[in-house]
Amino acid sequence: MVHRRDAIVIGAGAAGMMCALTAGRRGRHVAVLDHAAAPGEKIRISGGGRCNFTNVHAGPKNYLSANPHFAKSALARFRPADFIAMVEAHGIAWHEKTLGQLFCDGSARDIIAMFLKELAAVGATLHLKQSVVSVERTDGLFRVRTETDLFEAPALVVASGGKSIPKMGATGLAYRIAGQFGLAVLETRPGLVPLTLDPAFLEKIAPLAGVSVDAEVRHGRTAFREALLFTHRGLSGPAILQISSYWREGDEIAIRIAPDVDFAEVLNAARRENGRQSVATALAAVLPKRLAQFFAAETGAERPLAELSGKAQAALVARLGDWRIRPAGSEGYRTAEVTLGGVDTAGLDSRDMQAKAVPGLYFIGECVDVTGWLGGYNFQWAWASGHAAGEAV
Repeated sequence: MVHRRDAIVIGAGAAGMMCALTAGRRGRHVAVLDHAAAPGEKIRISGGGRCNFTNVHAGPKNYLSANPHFAKSALARFRPADFIAMVEAHGIAWHEKTLGQLFCDGSARDIIAMFLKELAAVGATLHLKQSVVSVERTDGLFRVRTETDLFEAPALVVASGGKSIPKMGATGLAYRIAGQFGLAVLETRPGLVPLTLDPAFLEKIAPLAGVSVDAEVRHGRTAFREALLFTHRGLSGPAILQISSYWREGDEIAIRIAPDVDFAEVLNAARRENGRQSVATALAAVLPKRLAQFFAAETGAERPLAELSGKAQAALVARLGDWRIRPAGSEGYRTAEVTLGGVDTAGLDSRDMQAKAVPGLYFIGECVDVTGWLGGYNFQWAWASGHAAGEAV
């Protein structure tokens, strides 16, 4: 069956659906294709099922890209407040968590339902279980062939995402289409991903699996302060996921445990109160017990406070404030929330996401070399880039 439209959008995720409804509001007839059986699967699982749909602080500084200025235009023209207005117009209750993160009070499915309602209202057609077999461009028309149908339009928007979470169908299709039309694709790698440790060190910290602690994690000049979680594979938690986007194999990370705690004062006060108590017991007043025991053992401070020398105490306090770890790797795309790198922004117009050398071809969302921090920033890029392309097709 042949479907003729004003625009074809490949990908019924966050960016693709935003693009389609924006174009539809302008009277464009849009077909949205996806190989999945349901739209918005990443929306559905995000935020523990409540969808961290944006961040009130979203701005260019919260994104990684070879061109840090590229995202400015789209982000300025569709802001967090614009998406909040959409959510509220559909009666979806929401709340703000830490660090400007916004979540649905109910279910992430409410966001998907909002998009489906909007798409229906503008006459955009959703075609699921449609795997793309080929993409061609002849006589000013893009022809997208699936296993069953042929779609034709003068505009094609690629919103098929990156390589993260392959069990949900991530394929890297966008990069193949970009290469087909001569656009450069920068090196891709997993982002917002847990870090793994070498077997020897992992065995050493095995007793800490499941322990979470407030921490500041640094890589070079970049630092994030959030929870750090020890796992049976290595390190996770928001602070680690954030720094993973900056970390490269072979690099060290530096961890400051419980940044608000003055450990020297904690130990001094405990010694004045009862010098017979152990160092681990004193630390356990401000740290999880297993973590307190680990650091006491790690620095050779398994003794009563009264027997702890000034030099040994200084070494312990220094380790808590600057614990250097060299991760062995990451858990990869299997658990990565996003894909770093992607379609080179040098080949795209920042105002509308259109390929400079291929009129009518657009790339939006995660497949582009723009990657946000953890906490709603990547959804905001999806909304903003989708809106920018939707205003232009």
